[in-house]
Amino acid sequence: MIDKIITEAKNAVVAAIEGTGDVIMALENTVKGLVVSTVKGAGEVTEETVGTVAHVAKGAILGLAGTATSAEGAAAAVVSSAVKGVSEVGGNVTEAIGGAVSGTIHGAAEMGGDVAKTAVEAVTGAIKVAGDVGADAADAARHALTGAIKAADEIGGEVGESIKDALKGAASLPKEIVHSLLK
Repeated sequence: MIDKIITEAKNAVVAAIEGTGDVIMALENTVKGLVVSTVKGAGEVTEETVGTVAHVAKGAILGLAGTATSAEGAAAAVVSSAVKGVSEVGGNVTEAIGGAVSGTIHGAAEMGGDVAKTAVEAVTGAIKVAGDVGADAADAARHALTGAIKAADEIGGEVGESIKDALKGAASLPKEIVHSLLK
């Protein structure tokens, strides 16, 4: 099921990009549409269906392979679109934020992108979209950073540590929340 969601998202992004010159717009529309249809198709918004957001985000990033758009360049758009999709169907936006950030980072790691920069951009995008959908920015920041740290721990090694270092050093992120989570 997970691999199917990732593959569908990747293929949908590839098809959308081929049909347009605007990669980011195609990416945003595709990710949001996939999230809405997946969550609506489940018939009920549960933690499990919201968790599929991570797989859609990962697939979307993998769909960028072979384009001029990098994972870090698309990270905020992927997270934002996924969260807007969950918000549209009445899902748990803060949980979706953590999943979208984690999936985006995992996609960048698999694609071979700059994972540390992708993490910072994904978290920054999550905090920004929180205001757009009426969620609390501090709560969104905590969930986004938790998703990024979870991804860093799952990836491990030097890459995982580079993600944590990038989060600590990013001027755009709330320092007090970053440091409280990365003790």
